[in-house]
Amino acid sequence: MAAPVEERISVPIDDPNADTEWNEILRKHGVIPEKPPSPTPLIEEAILEGRRLAHENRLEGKDLDELDELEDLEDENFLEKYRQQRTAELASLTKKALHGAVYPISKPDYSREVTEASNNGPVLVNLTSGLGTNVESRVLTELWRQAAQEYGEVKFCQIRGDMAIEGYPDRNCPTILVYHKGDIVKQVVTLMTIGGVRIAMPQIDKLLIEVGAIKDNDMRVLKRMRDAEDLEEEKREKGGIRGTSKKAAVTDDDDDDWE
Repeated sequence: MAAPVEERISVPIDDPNADTEWNEILRKHGVIPEKPPSPTPLIEEAILEGRRLAHENRLEGKDLDELDELEDLEDENFLEKYRQQRTAELASLTKKALHGAVYPISKPDYSREVTEASNNGPVLVNLTSGLGTNVESRVLTELWRQAAQEYGEVKFCQIRGDMAIEGYPDRNCPTILVYHKGDIVKQVVTLMTIGGVRIAMPQIDKLLIEVGAIKDNDMRVLKRMRDAEDLEEEKREKGGIRGTSKKAAVTDDDDDDWE
């Protein structure tokens, strides 16, 4: 006579993750696995850590004038630490600011002013359009001036596209070429991929960070980001006020209909 086959008993389980007395018994006997730890404490810990870091770094990106305005709101020793940090950063930037303006170059100068100069750091070249109707080229030319003044430690050059490269099509202008250590490390043909005619300094900042010309925690970048956030917040607040006023006006009109 054959030995009886061991039958597996089917245990009813509604929700193996539920905190029930029945599930505790099943876990104890290994019928169901232990309940995984709740992610809630980890999430709460991450949120608290984020808030702590945000509070500690609340003065990042503020310039000396903005720090002075906080004298009555912040601890003096804490403010003085950031004042010294900003002063040191400004001194370092001033020391590195070898340029401060766009270099208009010609083809014979190209090798010396761009290729060879890039051994000392990234060099950015704007290949401009020869047509006054090219709006993108005019927009970038203006931003090039602003960036050169603001980032004096970075070399910005400019040359007409067809003068740099014979037969270079105007439809490809403006073209941004970034050189480093004698090679082209980045090329942007027209502004289509970086904002089009709406390009602004934040896009130039991003490009400079990408090619290693500046750091992502540069005080000038942080200040621009903070100013943009403040402006957006101001717009939201004004929009909320206008929306409330408009709603109140509609309510008043409705009330008049019942009089």
